[in-house]
Amino acid sequence: MLAAAHRREFDVALVWATDRLARSVRHFLEVLDTLNHLGIEFVSFRENLDTGGPLGRAVVVIVSAVAELERNLIIERVRAGLRRARLEVRTLGRKPIEIDRVGLLRDRASGQSLAQLAKAYKISRTSVARAVKQLEAAVPKVALPPASADPENLPHKQAYRAS
Repeated sequence: MLAAAHRREFDVALVWATDRLARSVRHFLEVLDTLNHLGIEFVSFRENLDTGGPLGRAVVVIVSAVAELERNLIIERVRAGLRRARLEVRTLGRKPIEIDRVGLLRDRASGQSLAQLAKAYKISRTSVARAVKQLEAAVPKVALPPASADPENLPHKQAYRAS
């Protein structure tokens, strides 16, 4: 937005709320100074603020300080809730997806693309890439048996019988 302001693409910056424009009072004041220097008026819809005059600017500073306080209180409440959940040994986040990881790695080794694997296993391409990366890091590069291999004819079974 500031790049467009420097190119003089608009005369008024209309935002829903002051906390959508900046994350701290200092940053907010810097943005307001830049806009003021460029002759661009700032209007906040939710707080009904207009920086057209000196009183409007003073009110904007006060409101931005309150908005920063509100944001910090929300952050602290969320952190306290996460700490409490960890102390109560509650599972945080969503349930991990269940994937046939060996089959996934075998199919990837057979030359299937990430998109093909995602479609076959009904998961996202990103989940496939993440699982393959984790598996490749954990499992040494060995030849995986084909999906339809007879368990009695696996190399380790043959080696066991031979000895």
